[in-house]
Amino acid sequence: MKIYSAAFGPHDHNTYDGVWHNQRERYTRRKHNIPWHYDAYPHHSTADKMNKEDNSAGQDFYEEYWQPEKHEIYAFTTTIGGVNQMPKLKALESFMDWEPEHLWDYKRDGNIYYIDHHQSHAAYAYLTSEFKETDILAIDGRGYKYNTVFFDKHGKPYNLKLDIGEVWDWFSKEMGFGSLGASKVMGLAGYGKIHHMDLHMILDDYWKTGKMKPWSELTSQIRQKRPENIAYTLQLATEERIRDAVYDLKTSDRICVAGGVGYNGYMNEMFYENWDRVHVPPAPGDEGQSIGTYMHADYILNKNIHKPSVYAGKQYNYKGEEKVDIREVAQEIANGKIVGWFQGKSESGHRALGNRSILADPRNPEIKDIINRTIKDREDFRPFAPSVLEDYYQDWFDTPEPSPYMSRIMRVKGNKVPGITHIDGTARIQTVNKKQNKKYYDLINEFYKITGVPMILNTSFNCQEPIVETPEEAINTFNNTQMDLLVINDYIMRKVG
Repeated sequence: MKIYSAAFGPHDHNTYDGVWHNQRERYTRRKHNIPWHYDAYPHHSTADKMNKEDNSAGQDFYEEYWQPEKHEIYAFTTTIGGVNQMPKLKALESFMDWEPEHLWDYKRDGNIYYIDHHQSHAAYAYLTSEFKETDILAIDGRGYKYNTVFFDKHGKPYNLKLDIGEVWDWFSKEMGFGSLGASKVMGLAGYGKIHHMDLHMILDDYWKTGKMKPWSELTSQIRQKRPENIAYTLQLATEERIRDAVYDLKTSDRICVAGGVGYNGYMNEMFYENWDRVHVPPAPGDEGQSIGTYMHADYILNKNIHKPSVYAGKQYNYKGEEKVDIREVAQEIANGKIVGWFQGKSESGHRALGNRSILADPRNPEIKDIINRTIKDREDFRPFAPSVLEDYYQDWFDTPEPSPYMSRIMRVKGNKVPGITHIDGTARIQTVNKKQNKKYYDLINEFYKITGVPMILNTSFNCQEPIVETPEEAINTFNNTQMDLLVINDYIMRKVG
């Protein structure tokens, strides 16, 4: 039995038999590519097929994969705008007002399974964790109907309306970062020192009453204050709002977090105030919905629990005549070189986790400015993340458990790695073990042997464009930036002159 899974709405990802594509922008090569439908291509689709025009993608799915006469299972989730874009799924409109009473509830129409938007988030978070009993928070930026649903350990939902993402989006636009700049606002928050209680009270009033003071009044206040302090206040107000909304609902000492707000690393670390264990999957936002939809359906039908790898994209088998000397690459990084690192299958989700990465020495206090200026071409306040050997993360960071997907922000111990330490003394870390990514682990381990520092600076392999997907794109970005070295599988490329 095959299960085809898709999430129809403003993001664009798919699942086929438990494996999923990466983010659409990596294939279309258009930054923030968010069409008003999903593609539902299976895993073996080629990058060329992903480059089809947006308006043809939905029809391609129907023509190639919609075959109900063969008795395949189709599992769907959607947002408000998604169903109307799918003419052959009009039957799903009858489900739009349905509210499940339990995490594992679903609606069925023949071989079509409809799974609620927030259930999809919750299933993905829970079924990728190792927890048997846990609370689950599906916290969307906006979301369908309710922005947030809290599921207790029995699967009972509590529908909440927090409007977190809407507020962050508005602030992002007012601060000049555009409608998709929430991550920039979060990075800027680390520079803030003044907590503006007047702004905080305005947000509190909005979240409690649903009524906001005129945006013009708020805009006037914003223009009178430094942007870093605005971001700092917004982060503190957000954390307080979430505490007030969900802490009293606790039924377990563990919590799984998904939804677009799950990318807020400060918030994720905050949950340790109330829970002993916290799990955030690698793609917590809507880009992970089709994964959750597939996993939910497979659990319902077969009681299967998959734990798929985060490295689930396309692999390009280019092999050199000799195996790459990992120690040589580590030595180059220790000598101050900036290295493009392209290996194996691309990562799922927003983060570069060691297969499509730019790497550098975290000990260098100037490296952040160098990379932002000469390679990334982005704001100078944007921080960089460390990839640290899992065996040593507690020696360098104040955190109770590993963070394999860069989902949490924690305090850095000491001052030996200024290149990855944000101005507020924190970092968004990725812990790496040998089972997770052996080649990347070996590289970091060699760097550790050379320097005594069990980590390297890691940022996504791109410069304003989407993260590179193909070797050709990696070479082009390498040639057009001031990277010193490019490692593609078994090839090492250096610049001449």
